[in-house]
Amino acid sequence: MRTRRTVLAAISAATLLPGADPMTVRDLAGKAVTIMPGKDVTVVTFISTQCPISNDYNDRMISLHNKFTGKGVKFFFVNANSTEPLAVVAEHAKAVGFPFPVYKDENAADKLNAQVTPESFVFDKTGELLYHGYVDDARNAARVQNHGLRDAIEAALAGKGVSQANTKAFGCTIKRARRS
Repeated sequence: MRTRRTVLAAISAATLLPGADPMTVRDLAGKAVTIMPGKDVTVVTFISTQCPISNDYNDRMISLHNKFTGKGVKFFFVNANSTEPLAVVAEHAKAVGFPFPVYKDENAADKLNAQVTPESFVFDKTGELLYHGYVDDARNAARVQNHGLRDAIEAALAGKGVSQANTKAFGCTIKRARRS
């Protein structure tokens, strides 16, 4: 018998993208890098140098990276703000002490329809999108009750579904370049 929670999880999962097309980002040297979910669990998190909410999550993102690196998880921390040039992103990453690469976005935010920083996406080993939403549910780390991103990574590594596939990411809006 299906429980209400199972039905809600299935409905939430149905609203996710079926799989990911390749996405392009640039490393801090300007070299193109392709994000192609599949094989490993893939986490794409959009971050900002200027957003105070995104910056409140820096230590938590470092902690998640350190916890899951080497366990079959690939992380891509992506800056999609057109108002934050590559040099500023590189300086911020160094000043914060990120132990992971940070990338400038080419098309990942548009392909994933990312809206804010921080905002995370977790793909399973087949490239299916399992989770979209917040890192956790509270800007103040002492008030966190739900660890959406961590729980999604753990479920993906275990080959299980995510009980809450969509959560409401909150933060500063991504500043996209104007199109003519």
